[in-house]
Amino acid sequence: MNHSAERSLSTYLAGFVLAVVLTAIPFALVWGGLLTGSAVYFVIAVAAVLQVIVHLVFFLHIDLKSTPVENLFFLAFAAVLIFIMVGGSLWIMMDLHHRMQ
Repeated sequence: MNHSAERSLSTYLAGFVLAVVLTAIPFALVWGGLLTGSAVYFVIAVAAVLQVIVHLVFFLHIDLKSTPVENLFFLAFAAVLIFIMVGGSLWIMMDLHHRMQ
């Protein structure tokens, strides 16, 4: 095995371990009932954002140094669109829930 293959394998393994840990933490908190209410939602959201970053860095190899600016622009645009869709959906559902009470 050459040096780049070893580095690539170690990078993928580190990303895999981080992804598993970031999945296990919220799962254990919910399953064990250690957190309740809005705190558990906050932990799940933070773990999800960190996991997205782990996937982008370790598996897709997107960083600010070697990635072309156009790719980062399109990635940011996609993130904004996803934020608008998810945020808008949550806003509508919360408003409907408030009106149903």
